[in-house]
Amino acid sequence: MTGPVFDPAIPATAADQVEFVSLTGYNPGSEINGAAGGAGFDLAFYRRYVAALEEAGFDYTLNGYGSSLADSFIVSAATGQLTERLKPIVALRPNHTFPLVAAQKLATLDQLTQGRAVVHLISGGVDAEQRKQGDYEPKARRYARTSEFIDLLRRAWTETKPFSFAGEFYKFDDFGPGFRTYSGEPVPISIGGQSDEAFEVGAAKADWFTFNAGESVDQVRRDIERVHGIAARAGRPDPRIWVTFRPIVAATDEQAWEKAFDYAARAGQAADAFRALFLGKSRAVTVQSAGAQRQREYAAAQETYDRATWSGIIRATGGAGGASTALVGSYETVAAAIVDQVDAGASIVSIRGFDTLGDVVDYGQHLLPLVRQEIAHRKATGRRGDLQRDASGFGRPEFLAARDDAARAAEAAAAPQNGVLA
Repeated sequence: MTGPVFDPAIPATAADQVEFVSLTGYNPGSEINGAAGGAGFDLAFYRRYVAALEEAGFDYTLNGYGSSLADSFIVSAATGQLTERLKPIVALRPNHTFPLVAAQKLATLDQLTQGRAVVHLISGGVDAEQRKQGDYEPKARRYARTSEFIDLLRRAWTETKPFSFAGEFYKFDDFGPGFRTYSGEPVPISIGGQSDEAFEVGAAKADWFTFNAGESVDQVRRDIERVHGIAARAGRPDPRIWVTFRPIVAATDEQAWEKAFDYAARAGQAADAFRALFLGKSRAVTVQSAGAQRQREYAAAQETYDRATWSGIIRATGGAGGASTALVGSYETVAAAIVDQVDAGASIVSIRGFDTLGDVVDYGQHLLPLVRQEIAHRKATGRRGDLQRDASGFGRPEFLAARDDAARAAEAAAAPQNGVLA
């Protein structure tokens, strides 16, 4: 019996580039060492961490936002001065910074880093967290506010004459011209989420759209199609797609899985205890974020997806640590799984580990180069290389089923309808 035939043709949906994002570590705390990190700031560790990101070849680092965390603007400015190439991403909630002030801060950061600033807007998915800083708006209005916020950011960076504005959320007179960015062009704006509001606002107005549920390749492909459809209706270019994973890697698949089960055991309670929670038999966790809810649903429905996607950490922790979908396997297996996401259309990949600093070094030495070699091969030859064919997962029944379902869906979408191509 012969195995499946690997098609070297690059999928039509594939992105032609890939860039890597990490999350800035302020201290060594993580899910596996019994310390979530919290608000503590270890300056010596932080310096080592951002230097390691740059040396490993990461393109961006996200400076998260929370009411009890270090200020993302200040950390981003520090990161920009401690590195030469790494691009700091400021996580920002529209609830606590007036848009014209945010535009001024971001343009200043962009000037100081010579064009490296990016902003990730968080509308807010947990009411209790929003209220800690005085935001009592319901979720739908938070996204409407974000939409208005984006318009004012871009106008503040590009208007050449003073302008006034009176909207639903913001009002001012005779602002501008505002402080310019390094290039004179708007700073890239990212939005993420899985709710209908997130899709509508993010796809219509953002430069990047972020998926953080860590779902199957087929689901990511469908979500990308949805994003592109909304962008087209809004007359906007397709946003770049950003996916998020937590790789657990080793020299062999077997060693990686040993590490993964050890991490799950150390990260929280047994998976069986949380399975009941995910299936709705306990009310210990209130899910408000659509992304977090979908992540839990995926974990409850199935433990593994595609080539290397694993929901074991989510099952063990209840998803308390945010985006926790793992990619488990050898360096080659996980690199191939990342390229599978690139083939679906993702061009920005966020990866962070559970051994905070050690994983950055490991990814830089063994994981990022494999992905970049594949992308370079494609650019040079116009064909896929052997990475995905030779790595584990190719030929796995569930992997093949997802691939074939996606292929049939693509063929159906492209089929003539009444003599006209869809």
